[in-house]
Order: sequence, then C-alpha cells, then structure tokens
Amino acid sequence: MIADELKRLHELHQAGALTDAEFEQAKAKILSSSTVNLNKGASAAGDGSFASELNMLRRSRTDRWVGGVCGGLGKVSGVDSWVWRLVFALFTFTFGFGAVIYLLLWIFVPEE
Repeated sequence: MIADELKRLHELHQAGALTDAEFEQAKAKILSSSTVNLNKGASAAGDGSFASELNMLRRSRTDRWVGGVCGGLGKVSGVDSWVWRLVFALFTFTFGFGAVIYLLLWIFVPEE
C-alpha cells in the first residue's frame, strides 16, 4: 500500500516525470497521510462509523460562503454543499435554530 505508492513515485522520479522537489513533496504527503490514517485508525478503528466520520469533519477553506461549515459537511457526507446550505436555511426559517447550529459548528469545528 504505502510501499507500493512510494515505489511508484520512485519509478516516476527515475523516469524523469517528477523533479526532485516534486518527488520530495509527494513522498512527504504520502508519509504524512499514512501517519494521520494510522492515528485515526487507532482512535476510531477506521470502521466508517459516524464517530470516525465526525472526527474527519473540517470547515472548508475553498467551498465557503460564510464559515465553510456547509463545504466541510459536504466533503464528509458526500452530499453537495448547496444541499447543506438549503437545509440550514430551511431550519432557520421554519424552526428558527438552523443559524444557531451553523454558528456552533463554525465555532467548534476546526478549519482544514
């Protein structure tokens, strides 16, 4: 898995498809993601449960209108961010607590 990815990177580097800087950057990304996955696997068992997906929730820096909450929810859930925006708007206008939930998520969910 990780060894295969590193081997493939090395082959691309040897073939001249990657520069030294690109090779080092890609290698560091693979190694850091494997460390993050190992840490998450130890804490959440990587079983795809609600708790493990909630731990992956981060506010989006790119897909945002206000705080990035809907973009982050979209990445974790696989549902488009516009759907989450619609849900928050509907909950705000019908029940009155959509904005409060959005604000709490904005405060407590870390940015990616």
